Amino acid sequence: MRALAAAAQWDERPTLPQQNRLYLEVLSWPRQDVVVTEQGNGIAAGVKNVSAGYVRPYQLHGSIGPSCAVAQVQDGTTTVWTHSQGVFPLRKALAELLGQGDDKVRCIHVEGSGCYGHNAADDVAGDAALLAQALPGRPVRVQWMREDEHMWEPYGPPMVTGLQAALDASGTITSWRFEVWSNTHNQRPGKAGDLLAGQHVARAFPPSPPKPGQQPEGAGDRNSIPLYAIPNLQVLHHFIPGMPLRVSALRSLGAYMNVFSIESFMDEVARAAAADPVAFRLKHLQDARAQEVIRVAAARFGWDGWHRQPGRGRGFAFARYKNLAAYCAIACEVEVRRDTGELSVLRVVAAVDSGEVASPDGVRNQMEGGIVQSTSWTLSEEVRFDTTRVLSRDWAGYPILRFPRVPQSVEVHIVPRPGQPFLGTGEAAQGPMSAALANAVADATGVRVRQLPLTRDRLRQALAA
Repeated sequence: MRALAAAAQWDERPTLPQQNRLYLEVLSWPRQDVVVTEQGNGIAAGVKNVSAGYVRPYQLHGSIGPSCAVAQVQDGTTTVWTHSQGVFPLRKALAELLGQGDDKVRCIHVEGSGCYGHNAADDVAGDAALLAQALPGRPVRVQWMREDEHMWEPYGPPMVTGLQAALDASGTITSWRFEVWSNTHNQRPGKAGDLLAGQHVARAFPPSPPKPGQQPEGAGDRNSIPLYAIPNLQVLHHFIPGMPLRVSALRSLGAYMNVFSIESFMDEVARAAAADPVAFRLKHLQDARAQEVIRVAAARFGWDGWHRQPGRGRGFAFARYKNLAAYCAIACEVEVRRDTGELSVLRVVAAVDSGEVASPDGVRNQMEGGIVQSTSWTLSEEVRFDTTRVLSRDWAGYPILRFPRVPQSVEVHIVPRPGQPFLGTGEAAQGPMSAALANAVADATGVRVRQLPLTRDRLRQALAA
C-alpha cells in the first residue's frame, strides 16, 4: 500500500460542486418527482402563512474503528470473514466480482466496527476477496486506514426540505406542504458494482440503478408524512438519481432530516400561532399513544414549571419512527454563549413507547445511544470537500462529539404497553433529538438556524447577524 501510494500518479479533475453552492446544486440536479401523499383540497392561504427551508450536508458513518476483512481461497472456494450487516447480499456481490458461482463464496460474520447502515465493511471485503485470489491457501487481511474510511465510504446524502403551512383564526393548521430533495439512501451490495472495488477494476461493473424507497418505510422520504391531523396535506419527494459523491444508507436514512425539518417547522408555526409548542402538538394529534408519549416527556422534564434563565432555552420534538415503529418525544435544555456560539446540552428527557418491552435496559441503551449520536450529527458532523477531493480525511477534518459535549443529563422514560405488539425502538431518537436541540437553541437565542450542523461558528455568525 505504501509503495503504491509513493509511486502512483493521479489525474485529478474538478468533478465536485463547490461546497458553498452544494444546496443550490441539489435543487438543480435532474430529479424524479414522486407524490408521497396528498389529501384534501390542496394548499390554500390562511389567516397566517408560514414557510421555511432546511438543509443537511453529506455526513459520515464515523465508525471509531475503520473497516477490516480477512479472505482465504482454499479448494476453489473463497471464504471471507466480515463485519458486513448483510452476509448473503455480500456473498452475491463477491461472487459476481470474482466471476464465480454463489456456491464458491462463503461469508462468515464476525464482530467489527459498527455500520449503522452501509459503511465500508462490504468494500473492504471486496478488496480482501480480490487479493486472496493471488495467494491461494493463504489468509489475506485487509485493514482500511482512517483516511480510506473517511474518504471512500458511502456517505449519508445531502438533503434540502421546504415547508409551507397555513393557520386559521383559531391557530389551527389547515394546510401543509412538505417537499424533500434527496438522493437514494440505499446502495447496499447485492451487485458487484455496489462494491468500491467493483467500480474500479479494469472491467468495471456498473452500480445498481438508484431508486427511491417505498412507503410506508420510505428512504429519502422516510418520516416525511407528519402524524399531525391536517385536513389539506401534500408531501412531495424530489428524488435525485445522480450524485457527485458516493452515498448509501446512514442510520435512519431520511428520517433524521425529515423529522428535524417537520419538528423545527412545528415550532415555527406554533410561534406564529402564539401557542406553547407542546400544547400546539397535542392540539394537532389524534393518536392517543402519540399524545401520551408527549405528555410523559413534558411532565418528566417539568415543561410547565420551567423557569427561564439568561442564555438558556428549552426545546421539544416528537415523531414515530417510520410512522409505524416506536413513538418518541424529547425535551431538552441548552445553554448558548452569545459571544462564542458555544453550546452546552444541559438536560435531555425522553419518553418512548415501543409496545411491549422485553428488555427495558436495552430500550434505554438504544435511546441513549441515539440521543448521543444525533447530538453529534446535529452539532458538528459535516463532510468537507473541494472541487477535486474529499477533505475530511481524519477526526480533525470531521469532528465528532467529544465527551465534554455529551449531554450532561439524559433520562429515558418508557411508556409501558404490556400485551401490545412489539414496535422496535430502532432509530426512534435521532430525528426528535435533532429538532429538540434546534428548537432549544432558537428559544435560547431568538435566532433560528436552519442549516445543519449547528456548529459553534455557524451559531456565532447567526447571532452576530
